[in-house]
Amino acid sequence: MLHMHPSPPPVSSFNILFGCLAKNKHYDTVLSLFKRLNSTGLFPDLFTYSILINCFCKMGQVSLGFVVFGRILRSCFTPDAVTFTSLIKGLCAESRIMEAAALFTKLKAFGCEPNVITYNTLINGLCRTGHTIVALNLFEEMANGNGKFGVVCKPDTVTYNTIIDGLCKDGFVDKAMELFLQMKDENIKPNVATYTSLIRCFCHANDWNEAKCLFIEMMDQGAHPNVVTFNVVIDDLCKNGKMNEASRLLDLMIQHGVRPNAFVYNTLMDGFCLTGRLDRARELFFSMEGKGCRHSAASYNTLINWYCKNKEVEEALSLYSEMVSKGIKPTVVTYNTLFLGLFEIHQVEHALKLFDEMQRDGVAADTRTYTTLIDGLCKNGYIVEAVELFRTLRILKCELDIQAYNCLIDGLCKSGRLKFAWELFRSLPRGVLVPNFVTYNIMIQGLCNDGQMDKAHDLFLDMEENAAAPNVITFDMLIHGFIRINEPSKVNELLHKMKEKKRICALRIFTVCSCEFV
Repeated sequence: MLHMHPSPPPVSSFNILFGCLAKNKHYDTVLSLFKRLNSTGLFPDLFTYSILINCFCKMGQVSLGFVVFGRILRSCFTPDAVTFTSLIKGLCAESRIMEAAALFTKLKAFGCEPNVITYNTLINGLCRTGHTIVALNLFEEMANGNGKFGVVCKPDTVTYNTIIDGLCKDGFVDKAMELFLQMKDENIKPNVATYTSLIRCFCHANDWNEAKCLFIEMMDQGAHPNVVTFNVVIDDLCKNGKMNEASRLLDLMIQHGVRPNAFVYNTLMDGFCLTGRLDRARELFFSMEGKGCRHSAASYNTLINWYCKNKEVEEALSLYSEMVSKGIKPTVVTYNTLFLGLFEIHQVEHALKLFDEMQRDGVAADTRTYTTLIDGLCKNGYIVEAVELFRTLRILKCELDIQAYNCLIDGLCKSGRLKFAWELFRSLPRGVLVPNFVTYNIMIQGLCNDGQMDKAHDLFLDMEENAAAPNVITFDMLIHGFIRINEPSKVNELLHKMKEKKRICALRIFTVCSCEFV
C-alpha cells in the first residue's frame, strides 16, 4: 500500500487495516506499520491515534497510550469518547481505578461526552476493584441524568448486568433485585448473565427457593441457561446433598444442548462422594470421556480424595497411576491427598517414596505438603525422620506455618522428648509465627503429663498475655494436673478464672473436682 503509484491510498484505508489487525490482537504489527506510515509523510488522523492508544492499553502499556494522547492534543484533534474509553479501560486493567475515575470527570473539559461504553467500562472497573457503591452512584447518575453530564445516555443490558453482578458479589442482594425489577420496567430484557449473577447470589445466601424461581423464570423468558448457570445451580445442590435434583439438572442440561464441562462432572462426583455414593461418582467419572469431556487433574483428585478418606488407598493409587499414564500431570493437591491416605494406613515408606517422585516430576510442594509429611511421620513414630525433615526445610528456608510447628511439638511431647519440644516452642520465630491456642495446649499438656505444673501454669499466664485465649481444654488439662498433685487452691483459682471468662466447662471437670476434694 505504501508503494502504490501515483500515490499511496489515504490514511483512512490504513485505519481500516489497523482496525482489523487490532481486532485480531495483532498489536505489535499495528505499531510496526504505524512507524512505517509515519516515515512516508502520511499524517495520522484521530482514528489512527485512537487505534494506537487501544493497542498500547491492551498490551498493558497505558503510559504509552497517554503519550499518544499528548500527540492528539498537539495535532489539534479533539479526542472523542472512543479515545477516552480506551484510556479508562487501560487504567482499570492496571487497577489504577482512581486515575480512571479522575480521567472520566475531565471529559467535559475536552468538550467530550461519555457514551454508554465509557460508563460501562468505568462501572466495571469500579466493581472489580471493590468500589461497588461508587459504581452504583455513577449508575444512578447515568440513569437519572443528575450527574455533571446530565442525561447523556441510558444504561443498557451490559450496564445493568455489571452493576447487578457487583452488588451480588458484595452481598447487596436486595439492591440487586431492585435493579433487576427496574431493568424490566425500563423494557431492558435480562439475559443469561443477569439471571446467572442473581441465581449465584441466592445460592450463596442459601435461598434455594428464590434461586429456583429465577431459574424457572429464566427458562420461561427464553433466556437459555448456559454452562455457567448450570454449574452454579448444580454446585449449590451438591453442597446441600440434593443429589437427585442435581442429577435431574444434568439431564436437563444435556437435553437443552448444553455440554457439561469438567467442573460440572467434578462437582457432581464430589457431591455423590459427600453423600456416601462413591460407586455412583465412579460411574460418572467413567462416563465423562464417552460424553466428550476429558478428565482433568481435578477429576482424578476428587475421586482420589474420597478413596483416601474411605481408607481405600490402593484404589486411589491405581487412579494416580492411570492419570500419569494418560499424561495428566498430578498436582500438589493430588500428592497431598495421597500422603494423608498413606500415613493413615501406616504406609510411611510408600509416602516418602511418593514424595521423592513428586520432587522428580517438578511439582512444587506447598506449606500443606510439609505439614502433612511432618504430622504423618510423627503419628507413625518416625520422630527422628520428622525432625530431620523439619531441619532440612528450615535450612532451605521453605515456608512453614504454625501448624507444622504444632505437629512436630506434639510428636516430640508424645514420644517423651519434652526437652526438645520445649526448645522448639521457644525457638518459634517471634513476629513471624505466633503460637496459637493449639500450640500452647500441646505444650501445656506435655508439661502437665510430665508433672511440671508450675511451668505449665506459667505458660498458661503467658498464653493470656499473648492474646491466645485459653479454651475449655486448656483449663481441663491444668485442673486435672493440679488435682493429681493435690493443689486445691490452684484448682479453685482456675475454676474462678473459667467463670470470669464464661468458658463452658465440661461436666466431668466438676465431677472429678467434687470426688477429689470431698
